[in-house]
Amino acid sequence: MTTKRFKKFTILHSNDMHGDFLAEAKGADGRLIGGLSLLSGYLNKVRSEEKNTLFVISGDMVQGSMIDTEYKGISTIEIMNYLAPDVVTLGNHELDYGFSHLLFLEKMATFPIVNANLYIKKYNKRLMNPYIILNVDGFDIMFIGIITDEVLNALRIDTSIGTFVNLEDAAAEVGKICDTYKNDDIDLTILLTHIGFEEDKKLAAMLDPVWGVDMIIGGHSHTILEQPAQVNNILIAQAGVGTDQIGRFDIIVDDDTNSIVEWKWQLIPVDNSLAQPDPELDKFIGTFKDAVDRKYNRLICRLVRQLTHPKREQETELGNLITDILASSAMSDVVLIGSGSIRVEQLGPVVTLGALKEVYPYDSPLYRLRVTGEHLTTIFSHILRPENRIPGESQYFQVNKGIRAVYSDTETRLESLSINEKLVQADHQYTLCVQEYHYKNSVTSLGIATEELTKLGEPKVVATSAQSILEEYFTSNQLLQSHIEGRLIYT
Repeated sequence: MTTKRFKKFTILHSNDMHGDFLAEAKGADGRLIGGLSLLSGYLNKVRSEEKNTLFVISGDMVQGSMIDTEYKGISTIEIMNYLAPDVVTLGNHELDYGFSHLLFLEKMATFPIVNANLYIKKYNKRLMNPYIILNVDGFDIMFIGIITDEVLNALRIDTSIGTFVNLEDAAAEVGKICDTYKNDDIDLTILLTHIGFEEDKKLAAMLDPVWGVDMIIGGHSHTILEQPAQVNNILIAQAGVGTDQIGRFDIIVDDDTNSIVEWKWQLIPVDNSLAQPDPELDKFIGTFKDAVDRKYNRLICRLVRQLTHPKREQETELGNLITDILASSAMSDVVLIGSGSIRVEQLGPVVTLGALKEVYPYDSPLYRLRVTGEHLTTIFSHILRPENRIPGESQYFQVNKGIRAVYSDTETRLESLSINEKLVQADHQYTLCVQEYHYKNSVTSLGIATEELTKLGEPKVVATSAQSILEEYFTSNQLLQSHIEGRLIYT
C-alpha cells in the first residue's frame, strides 16, 4: 500500500514509568534491562528508521524513584523533555506533589499534556487541553486524554477541582470533543487513558462508532499483554509498568475511510540487545543521581535479612514491619496502610536513607479515629472482598500485629475478626489509624462514609509525616525482623 491514500505510522507507547530511570543488571549473564538510556536509544533508532514515528505516554511518569521524590517530579519532566514524547496524558501520580505543583510541572514540559475530564468546578473550565491534533506527513491524528477516578480522590483536599470520573461521563466527554472537533479531515483518533485495562474495555464498548475512535492506549493497571484487546472495533493496549518494555504499533491508515486497515503490535523488551544506550541521557540522569546519592546514601539500619513485598494483594513481610512501626507510634488497635504506598518489592538487609524513602515516599499525615466494632467489621468486609484483590486494580491494605481477619471466599463474607486474640465486639469501641488519603476517600478505600467514621468524634492527626516516623525508627533500631503471620486469612 504505497499510494497517498494509505500511510504507515509507528506508535511507540509507555505508561506507569514511575521514575524508572536506571538500567538494572539481571540474569546470570548480567544483561542490562530497562532504564531510560536504553529506551532513548531505541526511540532514536526507530525515529531514524521509520518516517512517521510517534511516542506517547499514558500517565504516571512520576513517583517511584528517589530522584523523582527529591526533586518533586521536576527531574522527571526535564528527562521527559529530553525524550520528547509527542503527547502525554495525566496519571493519578502526577498529582502526588499537589495540584499547584502539577500546573508548574505542566508549564515546564516542552511536550503537550492532554486531559479532557479534570475541571475547575465553579467555572466549568478544563484544567488541561482536552485534546491535540498532530499533523504527521499530511495525516491528522487526534489524541484525547482521560484520567482515572483516583485523581478525584487525590484532589478531595482541593474542593474547587472536580472531574467527570465514571465511565459514562468519560464516554460523554469523548463524544463531546469528537462531535465538536473531529471533522472529516481527522484520519486517526486515539484515546490516551489512565483508568486500567478492564475499564478501558468497558469504555470502548460505550463509545459511539460515529465518533471514530480507533485506539485506546492506556495505563494504571500495569497490565502485560500478549496482544491488544479489540472492543467495538477499537484496539486497546498498554505496556506494563516501568521501562523494562515498550509497546509498539505499526499501523496503516486509510485516508478515505479514516480507519486502520492493517496493524501489528509488539511488547518489546528493553535491554542492551535492542539498541545502543544514549550516552548523553546517561550523563544527564547522572547529574541528578549524583546529587541524590550524596544526600541519601548513608547507612541508617541493618535488617536481619532482606524483607519482601512481592505483591500488593497479600500480606507481606515488609508490609508487616511498616504497619507495626506505625502502630507503635500511633498507639492504635488497628493500623491500615495501603499496600500501594509501599513502592518496592524488597528492602535490606542494608538500609540506606534513600532506600527507605523509596520504600515509602509519601510524606503525608496519619489520622486516628475512634470507631465501633461494627465499623471495623464493615471495613474489613470491604477491603478483603475478592474483587479488591485483582492485581493492578486493588486497594489492598497491610495491617498491624495482633490483627487476625478470616474471610470466606466461597461465601464472600468476613468470618471472624480479632484483635490480640479477642473477637471484635460490634458495640465496643476501638482506635483505627489510616493515611490521610484513605480517610478523605473512605467510601472508596474503606467502604464506609466519612460521616459514619466520625460519629464518635473528629479524627486526631497523630503524625504529620508517616515517613518521618519510619526514618526515626529505622535510625534508632538495628537488626529488625518481620515474618508472614497469617494476619489476613482466606478460606
